[in-house]
Amino acid sequence: MISTLLSQLRHGPDGDPTPRLAYGADYNPEQWPREVWEEDIRLMQEAGVNIVSVAIFSWARIQPTENEWDFGWLDEIMDLLHAGGIGVDLATATASPPPWLSTAQPEILPVTASGETLWPGARQHWRPTSPVFREHALRLVRKMAERYANHPALVAWHVSNELGCHNVYDYSDDAARAFRDWLRARYTTLDALNHAWGTAFWSQRYSDWEQILPPRLAASHPNPTQQLDFKRFSSDVLKDHLRAERDVLRELTPGVPVTTNFMVMGNTKGMNYADWAAEIDFVSNDHYVVPGPQDRDELSFSANLVSGIAGGRPWFLMEHSTSAVNWQPINVAKRPGDLARDSLVHVAHGADAVCFFQWRQSAAGAEKYHSAMVPHAGADSELFRAVAGLGQTLKTLAPVAGTEREPARVGIVFDWDSWWASEQDSHPTAQLSYRQEALDWYSALLALGIRADVVTTQTELDRYQVLITPVLHVMPAPLAKELTRYAENGGHLITTYFSGVVDENDHIWLGGYPGALRELLGIRIEEFGPLLDGETADVDLDGVDGAATGTLWTDRISVTDPAVEVLAHYRGGTYADRPAVTRRPTGQGSAAYVSTRLGTDGLTALLPKLLAPAGVHSELPDGARGSVELIVRRSADSRYLFLVNRTDETVPLAGVSGDLLVGRTDDDGTVVLAPRDVAVLRQPAL
Repeated sequence: MISTLLSQLRHGPDGDPTPRLAYGADYNPEQWPREVWEEDIRLMQEAGVNIVSVAIFSWARIQPTENEWDFGWLDEIMDLLHAGGIGVDLATATASPPPWLSTAQPEILPVTASGETLWPGARQHWRPTSPVFREHALRLVRKMAERYANHPALVAWHVSNELGCHNVYDYSDDAARAFRDWLRARYTTLDALNHAWGTAFWSQRYSDWEQILPPRLAASHPNPTQQLDFKRFSSDVLKDHLRAERDVLRELTPGVPVTTNFMVMGNTKGMNYADWAAEIDFVSNDHYVVPGPQDRDELSFSANLVSGIAGGRPWFLMEHSTSAVNWQPINVAKRPGDLARDSLVHVAHGADAVCFFQWRQSAAGAEKYHSAMVPHAGADSELFRAVAGLGQTLKTLAPVAGTEREPARVGIVFDWDSWWASEQDSHPTAQLSYRQEALDWYSALLALGIRADVVTTQTELDRYQVLITPVLHVMPAPLAKELTRYAENGGHLITTYFSGVVDENDHIWLGGYPGALRELLGIRIEEFGPLLDGETADVDLDGVDGAATGTLWTDRISVTDPAVEVLAHYRGGTYADRPAVTRRPTGQGSAAYVSTRLGTDGLTALLPKLLAPAGVHSELPDGARGSVELIVRRSADSRYLFLVNRTDETVPLAGVSGDLLVGRTDDDGTVVLAPRDVAVLRQPAL
C-alpha cells in the first residue's frame, strides 16, 4: 500500500503521478498566522517536500466545544497544499483530548500504578480502555473521514500519534475491567489462569474474576506472570484502539491507506510492534538519535528492525530530527552531514519516505527548542540549505522507491515477550538490558563489515545461514522445536545467557538451564553466576590471540554431549577453566551458546569463529571493514548498494563498482566517502 500512497503524490503542476521517495514533515499551520501559510508552501516546493502530516494535535481547534466544529482553516490548508503539489497524510487528531472533554469527563484520564491521576497540561492524557474516550474519538474520526474522503490532497490516514508514548500503562478501574475481559479470553477458566500465574505461591489463588486487578503498587514484587500479561494486555488494548479508528476510516474511505507511527527506538518497549504491523496498510516509524558511543549503530539497528517488522517491504519514516531535540538532558545539534546520513540510513533499510518533526520550528510550547526543517533562523540558514540539499538527493534516488530489502545471510532475532520478561524484577540481576545485548551483536557485525537483518520470531528463519538470538528468554515449546529444526536442517544458531529459561507463562523449564534449549546446545547449567557491578570475568577465546572480558553474567556450564566443541574458557575466578562459549554440531547445522556479556569488542573477536561454519564473511573491501556499513535494496532488475561512512575520516572504497547515483569518486574512479558521507551505487540484479 505504500506504493499506492507514493503513486498519488504529484510530481509537478501537470499532475502526472510518478512513484518516488516521499519527503516532508509534520505540519502545524494552526500554530502560525494565516500570512505564513503561503510562504510555507513556497519553501516546501523549494525544499522538494511532497507530503506533510496535518492535524496531529488539532482536536481542540477542530472541535472547540462538544457541539461546535471548525473545519474552515483545515479546508483552506488542504486546498493550499493540493494546489502546491503536496500530498497530505491526514491525522485523525485523536492523540490528545481537548480541555472541554477532560473537564466534562475526567474519567478518561489515566491512573498510575500508585493511584495518581495524570492530569491535562501535556499530551496523551487518555485511558486506552475508556469507553467514554473511545466514543468521542470515533465521533471525531468519522467527522474527519466524511469531510475529507474525496479531497484530492488526501493520500493517507495517520491514526492518532505515537500510540502509547505516554499512556501505555493505565491502572484505572476501566483498565481493571478490560484486563479481566482480556484474561477471560486468554485463559477461559480461573483454573487455567491460576495455573499460568502460579498463584499457589504467596497465597494468590483467585476464586472470582472480580478479584483480579492490574499489577498496582504492591507491598513486594508483584506476580511475574501477572506483570507479563499486563504488558501483553496493554499493548493489545492500544492495538484495539488502532483497529477501531482504522475500521471507521476503511468504512468511509476504503481506497486510502491507513498507518500509525511506531516508535522503534531506544527503550520504547511497551508496544509489541511486530504484533501490530498486520493491522495497518504500511508500517511507519519515528526515530530520534540519543547521543552516545553506539548512537549511529542504534539508528541503523532500529531502522533494520522496522524493516523486519515490515517483512522487508518498504516503510515510512514518519518522524526524525533535522538537528537537536528538546527532551534529552542535553540537546546537542547535529554536525554537518549528520542530517543526510541519518536520513539515508533509514532509506537504505527500506524507508520510502523521509519525514521530520516538524516543518517549521515552534515559537511557543514544550517543543519550541526542537529542531525543524525551517528553524527559528528561517530559510536563510545552513540547516534549511541542508534540508533542501537532502530533497535533491532524494529526487536522485527515485529509482530506489518500491524496492525491498535484500536479505542478509545473518539474522538477529528480536522478541518483545523476551524483552518484557527478561527485565522484570526478582531476577538474577537487575542490570540486564535485552535491547543492549542485541545491539552489541549488531555493532560487532558492523565492525566486521557483515550485513545482518534484525527480524522477529514471525520471520521465515530458514532464509538465514546464521541466526543470532540474544537473551531469547521466553521459549514456548513450538519455538524451541522450530529452532531445533532450523539447526538440524543446516542453520547455525547462536544464543546467549538467560535464553530458553521460561515458557510463555514465565514458568521455568525444569531440569537445568538453558531449559528448552538444553538438549539442542548439549550443555547443562545448574546455577547462574551474575556478576556484581564492576566485577568482570576474563575469557580466553581459544585459537584467538588475547582475551575478552565478560561482564554482567557468567554460567557454570557442564558439557552433556561429547560432540560439543568448547570455543572459549573462563580464565580465572569461580569458573576458571570451565566453558564460556560452546558449539554443538547437530544434523547439518550447529547450535552455539555464549554465557557472558562480551560487549561489542569481545563479540567482534569471537564472531569469526562462530560464523566460520556458515562461511559468512564481509562483502566490503578490506580497508573499509569496520569503517563502512553496507546495506542493500533490490528490485527485479537492480541492486542498490548504500555505503555509509561510520567514521569521521575519509574512506576510499577500492574495487566497489556500479553506477554512482549519490556520492563522489577521485580521479581514478575510486568511490570516496567523506566523513559521515553516504554513497549509493546501482548494480544489475544478481
